[in-house]
Formats: sequence, structure tokens, C-alpha cells
Amino acid sequence: MTVQLRRYEIEPGRMADFLEWFPTLLPVREHFGFQVLFALAEEEHSTFTWAVSLDGDEAAFREVEERYTASPERARVFETFPDCVAGKEIGFARSVV
Repeated sequence: MTVQLRRYEIEPGRMADFLEWFPTLLPVREHFGFQVLFALAEEEHSTFTWAVSLDGDEAAFREVEERYTASPERARVFETFPDCVAGKEIGFARSVV
């Protein structure tokens, strides 16, 4: 299993907009085989952190992510995206406990 950790800086005052939109993304991710492990909003610092996993190695993850990113299903979900992410950090992570 490969885990991708995603941390977003949300524009001040826009967390509610993002949190309203975010659940619409999950069925599309799941359709492509991804599993959301957790999603946490830290409103005090306007950050949103979540982890998504996929069975297989990092190369397989990247391949599926490319198909997901180019899909019409994802494009439809992003038609309503509130465009409030000011910055992001995305990388692969592993458990250390």
C-alpha cells in the first residue's frame, strides 16, 4: 500500500467553503481505487491535512493518479471547487509506529 499525505493551506475565512465541497471529491477518488485514510481541518491555522492510499507501489499510485487527474469525473467535481487553497504540500509517507 502507498500513502500520499496532502496538506493544504486554506485562505483565511474560506475553510467552511472547502469543507462543504470536499466530500464531493471522495466518491471519485474511491472510484479510482483510492481510500481516504483521514481528513483533518485545523481551523486555527487554516490548514487541511488528509491522507489517501492505494494498493501497490509508488509507481502504481502515480499511474492511477494520472488517470484520475485527467478523468471527466474529476473535472465535474472541480467545476464547483471553491478555489481557496493558498498553498499545498504533497508527498508520499510511511508509517513509523
